[in-house]
Amino acid sequence: MDLTALRSANPEHWAKAAAIRGLTLDAVAAANSGHSGMPIGMADVATVLFEKHMKFDVTAPQWPDRDRFILSAGHGSMLIYSLLYLMGDAQVTEAQIKNFRQMGALTAGHPENFLLDAVENTSGPLGQGISNAVGFAMAEEIQRAQYGRKIVDHNTYVIAGDGCLMEGISQEAIGIAGRHSLGKLIVLWDDNNITIDGTVELSDKTNQVQRFKASGWHVQEIDGHDPMAIDAAIEAAKKSKKPSMIACKTHIALGHAAQDTSKGHGALTDADQLKAAKEAYGCPAEAFAVPADVKSAWEAIGRRGGADRTAWEGRFAEVSQQKQDRFNRAYAFEAPKKLASVVRALKKQASEEQPKVATRKASEMALSVINPVMPETVGGSADLTGSNNTKTDDLGMFDTNNRKGRYVYWGIREHGMAAAMNGMALHGGIRPYGGTFFCFTDYARPSMRLAALSKIPTVFVMTHDSIGVGEDGPTHQPVEHLAICRATPNTYVFRPADVVETAEAWEIALSSKETPSVIALTRQGLPTVRTEHKMNNLTAQGGYVLAEAENKRQIILIATGSEVSLAMEAKAKLEAEGIGTRVVSMPCMELFLAQDEAYRRKVLPAGPVRVGIEAAMRDGGWDRLLMGERGQEKKSGFVGMTSFGASAPAGELFEKFGITADAATAKAKELIG
Repeated sequence: MDLTALRSANPEHWAKAAAIRGLTLDAVAAANSGHSGMPIGMADVATVLFEKHMKFDVTAPQWPDRDRFILSAGHGSMLIYSLLYLMGDAQVTEAQIKNFRQMGALTAGHPENFLLDAVENTSGPLGQGISNAVGFAMAEEIQRAQYGRKIVDHNTYVIAGDGCLMEGISQEAIGIAGRHSLGKLIVLWDDNNITIDGTVELSDKTNQVQRFKASGWHVQEIDGHDPMAIDAAIEAAKKSKKPSMIACKTHIALGHAAQDTSKGHGALTDADQLKAAKEAYGCPAEAFAVPADVKSAWEAIGRRGGADRTAWEGRFAEVSQQKQDRFNRAYAFEAPKKLASVVRALKKQASEEQPKVATRKASEMALSVINPVMPETVGGSADLTGSNNTKTDDLGMFDTNNRKGRYVYWGIREHGMAAAMNGMALHGGIRPYGGTFFCFTDYARPSMRLAALSKIPTVFVMTHDSIGVGEDGPTHQPVEHLAICRATPNTYVFRPADVVETAEAWEIALSSKETPSVIALTRQGLPTVRTEHKMNNLTAQGGYVLAEAENKRQIILIATGSEVSLAMEAKAKLEAEGIGTRVVSMPCMELFLAQDEAYRRKVLPAGPVRVGIEAAMRDGGWDRLLMGERGQEKKSGFVGMTSFGASAPAGELFEKFGITADAATAKAKELIG
């Protein structure tokens, strides 16, 4: 590649792009780790994007109507860090650049949304960023329909690499985007034909251009080092009513000795090669040095969006106070005051009428009163709407002709659904929830983990939560999934026992600001166990005494979900024999373990035998409940699963695997001798 020709063709552009390249080389060399090639190769694209197109104000990186920039190829994090430093971001100082990838630095190895205000999403796992971006674009469409173009009118730009497009989730994402004609979504593909192992041809021969076209996208192919071609392509993409993919043919590690090789993907730290590359770019020899005129030009780019922001603030001030309050509340993840009152009313009705329904139906009952008072909720299902019970009559279907619709038919795309929901939450102003069968957390898992890591309150509705699935058999019966979800940091895992606990779980999930929720729900009908109405949300305590011992307390039965009613049956049997038994319902272990020690000891005092009852594996928090937090409870037992399930009617399965009131009674009596 003739760098001299590139420099002379557009010297002002080249100098700005070269600053990105030089900072990348210096930061990666200082850290002795990182990924140099992508930021160097995509510096021209990023420069044109931010200089000519991005509606972005570096002094207010979170103003709601900004354009969103998603770095899907998150390993190339020095691209975004260089941009932010050059534009004058208050958080990304020279010291942060110099401490790239070091302990305590905001400039982590991969971009983290919770560390930097200007970073839209946590990226790194390839394919996640482009999939998040679909949710960003959908959120923009929904909010534009709700508030009008004067308040919501922005684009979502993505830089994605070959690896992002190889990951299977990317096909789920581009299929969704094409189906819904998300014209505000523009993907800039870093088409450099290099992966860690070597050239793309080692593992793939997909024609990506045809693939995107087949999925309903507007596609262009350009030279990714030609600023005029980049500018024209982005301009054309913004005019398309389809989502756009711009294939930017680039050279990884442009101008470095490792250009166009797999070595160029990673850390380029050789001192002589670094020096030669910086000379070729026209960068100062001194590490981290940027010419004053170049820094000044970049800072002007960073402030360019200030006029747009000021104009937007004026327009926003003109809308009704009610709309302003609703908009600001939704962006702050503040639940409306009506949420608590409608949940309390449903709880009271359930305690009085005592219906026997599956908790998936109880969830629908809760959503039927919640969705009308929370216009920011957006629901959906991965092709299981009738089974997940996630659709309520007031939502309407999100579609190309109904952007006000708040229900998304995601298709059989659990992973893509979860990632796009994360994107909606990250965009702001939307409370997304979506459903599938609990066993298919296996497909959604990477996105569920990133929700927890990213500190966003996405709600994952997981129905058919045990061997109670019945005849569909072990492939569809989740036995280890509760443990997996509970093992994930910063995640609430709810397994409610009836309508009352289900409504309470929803209230907590939709009031959370930084923690995602997994709501595990039954297929089979369950009796109401909360027959006495309580104003307080007892599920918020995680676990509580549902029924106190009538005789001298010798046993504590701890149960979740469908097994709480079994615990109540076992209690009746034990009390009939004079054995005092307390029943503790434990709808959310995480919340219980977060309570103060005095409360935990009050609910689970030392002394009585403890028996856990759950149609799942014992792993995942049960030992802390059964053995005591210091491991002092010597007499404890567990009634649950120790293997995969089987195909048979649900009632027969509970008998076969010994998850019954009789089994719990026998286990308790055995332990007390």
